[in-house]
Amino acid sequence: MTPYSLEVVAWQESWDRQQEAYLPDREHRFTAMLDAVDAVHDGGPLRLLDLAGGTGSIAARALRRFPDAQVTLVDLDPALLALARASLGDRATVVTADLNEPDWRDALPHREVDAVLTATALHWLAPDRLAALYAELRTLLRPGGILVNADHMPDDALPGLTKRLLDRAHDRRSARYAAGAALSWSQWWERAAADPTLAPLVAQRHRIYPTGHSPEWNPPVSWHVSALTAAGFTEVGTVWRGGADAAVAGVR
Repeated sequence: MTPYSLEVVAWQESWDRQQEAYLPDREHRFTAMLDAVDAVHDGGPLRLLDLAGGTGSIAARALRRFPDAQVTLVDLDPALLALARASLGDRATVVTADLNEPDWRDALPHREVDAVLTATALHWLAPDRLAALYAELRTLLRPGGILVNADHMPDDALPGLTKRLLDRAHDRRSARYAAGAALSWSQWWERAAADPTLAPLVAQRHRIYPTGHSPEWNPPVSWHVSALTAAGFTEVGTVWRGGADAAVAGVR
């Protein structure tokens, strides 16, 4: 794929539409995350890490808001990384690294960043590994820098309502999928596997994740607050909530 080709633009749009079918408020959470970055930005050149960044959805939006930012995207999925490299071009550094390995930071071009953003990705990590990753991310942030993780994080005090919200969201998605209004996760990957350019990368992805990702683990927001506090962040809290999802922030 060549950078900025019509094919790349179409695949990126297809990915965004697939994600939006699952996360209707996806843009709202991205805006809230970037608002938090803007609040701690000291006016100098912004260094931002898009963690488990996939196709570069966050990186692209960060570059629109902070055109001079030095953005690094980290992921392991070869197909999504190919789309990120093609769509971002030389505007960002795209790095292959496995967040399950403690030495993942060795692949980064910078040892200090102003902000780390990640969305709907870290629920694939085991609890102990995610807690350790939070501590590793703190070491990358400059004093006053910020980490924001937006993911499935139910409110501890609303278990019944959360279940009803999730059930309603599932029903709405199922109706949209049945009507052909949007692609599901599995349908998107089936189309990618049928694309001549992406097919070898999808096959490589299957070798990396032979049984898919590890089972999803979606603790309440209180777990993340406790883990970030234990990791040494000086300020920890919620900067956004939408239904059963939330964005927690930690300021170094």
